[in-house]
Parts: sequence; C-alpha cells; structure tokens
Amino acid sequence: MKPRHKVLIVDDEPHIRRLIQAALVRADYATIEAGNARDTLDRMREERPEVVLLDLGLPDRDGLELVPLVKKESDATLIIVSARDATEEKVAALDLGADDYLTKPFDTDELLARVRVALRNRMTRGGGVPAVTAGNVTIDLLERRITKAGKEVHLTPKEYAVVAQLAQYPGRVITHDQIMAQVWPLDNERHIEYLRVLVRTLRQKLEDDPQRPQIIGNEIGIGYRLRVSTD
Repeated sequence: MKPRHKVLIVDDEPHIRRLIQAALVRADYATIEAGNARDTLDRMREERPEVVLLDLGLPDRDGLELVPLVKKESDATLIIVSARDATEEKVAALDLGADDYLTKPFDTDELLARVRVALRNRMTRGGGVPAVTAGNVTIDLLERRITKAGKEVHLTPKEYAVVAQLAQYPGRVITHDQIMAQVWPLDNERHIEYLRVLVRTLRQKLEDDPQRPQIIGNEIGIGYRLRVSTD
C-alpha cells in the first residue's frame, strides 16, 4: 500500500480537530493531533509530519512562539489556521517562518487545497513532479506540460503563465492584479481586457464547453481560480 502523507493538526478545541481530521481522512491523509504546545513538539519528534496545521490560541503557549520551534524541529510545511485575522498577526507569523496562513472560519475544500500545495512544493524541493488535475486537464508545473484527455495542449508563453499561476494555488482565487503582474511584469499600464482575452483563449483550448467553463472559474470583479479535481 502506498504510504499516505502525514499531517499534524494542532488546535486546543477538539471539535475543530475533528472537523479537520475528518476532511483530511476523506482525502486519504494520515493525521496526528495535538491540543497544546508541549504535545505538538512531542508529536513533531515522534511522527515527523510533512505538514503542520497550527492554531495560534494554545492554552500553554502562544502559537506565534511555537512557529520558529516547529520550523527548527523539522522541514515540515507550517500552515497557520487561526481566528486571528489582523494583518499584523499574519505578517508576524509569516516573518517567523510560517509558510501559509488560513483564517477561521474556513472552507475545508480550501484547507485541503492549501495542504495539496504544501505537499507539491515539498515534492518540487525534493525533485518530484507536482501535477495538478482539473477535469480532464493535467498541468505538470515541473515539466511545463499541459495535457487534455492525454493529448498535449500547446499554449503561448503568456497563456501558460496564467495557467501556471492559477495551478500554484489550486482552488484559491488569484486576483486580476496578481495575474497581470506575473504575465506582464514590465508593463506599467496593465489592461484587464488583455487578461480577459487570454482567459477566453485558454477556455477555448482547455474547456469542453468554453461557454460553461468548469476548469477556470471567474470571481466577478476579483480574479480567477483553477477548479481542481478532489480525488
């Protein structure tokens, strides 16, 4: 049997741990749990998880103090999952070494997407080949290769840049400004209509029915997201 990826859930509220644990198990992850800072460090040493989901409101120690200790203990990807939504809290956590930050209440699909991204990034660092599947389209970010129903799809450099940026954060909305800054980095006057034209062309190439897109979703007035497969 193929070994499952191991995720450590750190939260002092049992019902939150159960919620996250249930979502992860359905997605075929192995889970470990801890309810305080002391147990977290013990589980880190014993279990060597690949991803740690850390709440900041722990009973025996502030979660921010735990961030550098977790990063020192292992190379696990650290995702903060906290009700603290102030910008300074997020900046502090990221500056201390956290890899990502998800605010409560959260959607479990988004949480799973963040975990998938974390594992793909680990695979990349280790020389693996991360691939994202959306419908019958597979996006291989390492090989820079896109296939639809097993057949390679040829994209222009700018088309690929849009798809690759969406695929780096599957399931998450990437804003128009973020995409345009990546695709047109030297253009001081970026026009959203250029992006809309690119996305229409991409849908012609990737979607079974471009008029009813199922792969590249549109968040009106905000940006686009890649709708990834959940299996």
